[in-house]
Amino acid sequence: MAIRTTIDRLIRRFEKDFDTHNRIEVLKKALLHNYDLFARLSGKEVIPVLKGNAYGHGIEQVAAALRDRSFSYIAVDGYFEALRVRKVSRQPVLIMGAIKPENFARLTYDGFAFVVQDAATIRALGAIKKKVKVHLECNTGMNRYGAAPSQLAELTRLILGYPNLTLEGVMSHLADSDGDDIETVASAVQHYDECVELILGAGGTPTLFHVAQTAGSVKAVSKYATAMRLGIGLYGINPFSPSHTLHDTLAGLQPALRFVSTITKTIELKKGDKVSYNYTFTAPRSMTIGIIPAGYYEGVNRALSNKGVVSQGDMYLPIVGRVCMNHTMIELPSPVAIGTEVSVYSSDPSAKNSIDITAQKHGLFNYNLLTALSADVRRILVE
Repeated sequence: MAIRTTIDRLIRRFEKDFDTHNRIEVLKKALLHNYDLFARLSGKEVIPVLKGNAYGHGIEQVAAALRDRSFSYIAVDGYFEALRVRKVSRQPVLIMGAIKPENFARLTYDGFAFVVQDAATIRALGAIKKKVKVHLECNTGMNRYGAAPSQLAELTRLILGYPNLTLEGVMSHLADSDGDDIETVASAVQHYDECVELILGAGGTPTLFHVAQTAGSVKAVSKYATAMRLGIGLYGINPFSPSHTLHDTLAGLQPALRFVSTITKTIELKKGDKVSYNYTFTAPRSMTIGIIPAGYYEGVNRALSNKGVVSQGDMYLPIVGRVCMNHTMIELPSPVAIGTEVSVYSSDPSAKNSIDITAQKHGLFNYNLLTALSADVRRILVE
């Protein structure tokens, strides 16, 4: 126990004071700009979504940045994400993901609300005798989570039968909000409105209605919706492809992340020298390469091997050889000092190594590039 206590103390100390070669800068100004943009565009209350470690940005850092805004809830997927929010913010938290019913008797409920969609979860929450707010989720075509319309009246009455439960909200999730088929979205929103009416008809009196996410907020029009859930747009990523008619509607988004690494070694290569695993790169001439201590574990996608770039100032430095688990090799145009910082992913949306352009050029998924950023890389909130 004494050894464990000493190790925990060392970790806490070094987490703050240890100078790292890699860091992720989370840009508070960009986060708040994006939040305000959607508040204006949607005309609804904005519920920021911080699931998936705030889409890779760092849940504590983003929650801290959002203390400058007021809203009903921060939305997360799981209970432990909610606890991480609570470390830095007193904002209420909506937990949207599934939780085993037997766990509810062990949880704390201060400022937490839960999305429900089945009788077992409702009964488990009703049995704990603590005041709990719930949001009933309905299925409008996603066919993932959400109760079928035929179940809503019964589930509403079940919730109302527990004096400790408050049916505060009704939610759903749009399956094709970033697609080209407007009718698909319109149909799903109509189904949502019909679900709300079934719940109201069964005696429910919810006050918070949310169906649209980032893309849906500029497409979907529900006669009941009072809020929208802001996920990828909060972080400055446009959910619409450049060819989509709505892409320019969100052209004002500002990426909220910069991934920085450091050149820790340089190597002089002769023509014909090979680099990294399986020798997929052969030096075409004498050249200098640099090594950064960030690889696919840290979040440098392996598909960028021999294809991607990092940036240093206004220069783009090609990735050479296979991206390794914890290292990436880059070509240096001239001698560069060890300790020089480079941007693995830039916060400039027009940069070749921005998240969006990297994803588009290499056939990758921008969401995944972000959520694949290792939680072990230090996040720093930049004011």
